[in-house]
Amino acid sequence: MIVLGIESSCDETAAALLRDGHEVLASRISSQIKLHAAYGGVIPELAAREHLKNISPLIDATFAQAGIGLQEVEALAVTNRPGLIPALLVGNSYAKGLALANRLPLLGVNHFEAHIYAAFLNQPGLLQNPANFPLLALVVSGGHTALVLVQAEGRAELLGSTLDDAAGEALDKAAKILNLGYPGGPIIERLAKNGDPQSYSFPRALSGASGKATPREHRFNFSFSGVKTALLYAVKERRLNEQQLADVLASYQAAVMEVLLSKSMAAAEEYKVPMLCLCGGVACNGYLRRRFQEECQKQEKQLLLAEPACCTDNAMMVAGLAWHYFKHGLQDDLSLPVYARLPEKLPKFPFAPEFQAVK
Repeated sequence: MIVLGIESSCDETAAALLRDGHEVLASRISSQIKLHAAYGGVIPELAAREHLKNISPLIDATFAQAGIGLQEVEALAVTNRPGLIPALLVGNSYAKGLALANRLPLLGVNHFEAHIYAAFLNQPGLLQNPANFPLLALVVSGGHTALVLVQAEGRAELLGSTLDDAAGEALDKAAKILNLGYPGGPIIERLAKNGDPQSYSFPRALSGASGKATPREHRFNFSFSGVKTALLYAVKERRLNEQQLADVLASYQAAVMEVLLSKSMAAAEEYKVPMLCLCGGVACNGYLRRRFQEECQKQEKQLLLAEPACCTDNAMMVAGLAWHYFKHGLQDDLSLPVYARLPEKLPKFPFAPEFQAVK
């Protein structure tokens, strides 16, 4: 079954064609990073206009790359939550038009859930083994920082999330404070390579590192507003030379990433999970990937790292996840709405090995 996936939740217009949930026939992305860099972040209305301009030629290019036509597509999937409403509406309106004109089944995909599935795109066999569950996923990006526990029957529980800034947002804001450019994550990682991560003592909120016990209800929650404020005061009215800047950034990066690591490993131990999954845009960070590999090896936990091309926003994960829904006979109609936020209760994940659909 070939599924066309469309993604427009933020500042990337993306389309992909996948067969049977994992075989990538084509994938195209049109990024708006340079456009939004001047503003230090994504402007929703500007993003929507760019999506509107890019979506049709991008989808045409996707079909050209795959060497197939729309008549070979059997279903259509589009991100409908969470994201920027103006941006989501562009992708959804286009998808509905295609579905209606070509009498194709349509499915709205949860972007957050798709990020978790993205880690399995190159290793779909792992999803067929119940022994790999419960699965612990750390979804970490500019919009999300959350720990999700997924059971073999697909039931998902949000163990913890950020109380303020997401990790990616904390990196972007740090880069803005230091006038380094946008997006901040890749810039900070590059400049921090020659720095000493122990040069500065930045706070690690809700981790117990300050000597104050973390309230039990927050043991798997995150907070990055404090470390951002600490950075602001650390560099205020200072002129940093190249090495000092590298040291500041290495220390800041470590403060953010080590909290992600420590809480993930604590949750993995408490829930006795055999496998951890690291996904989302910040999962591209080399420091974070290396530290997860080191700790999972020590704890004898299997680690699944999403490939860098699958970490950032893309339509491969949208089409791939949707195939599992379609396989179970699930779809939406043309009244499909869009939502800015995640639902209060996560849906059952259809890629779990013992998932049973309730139609």
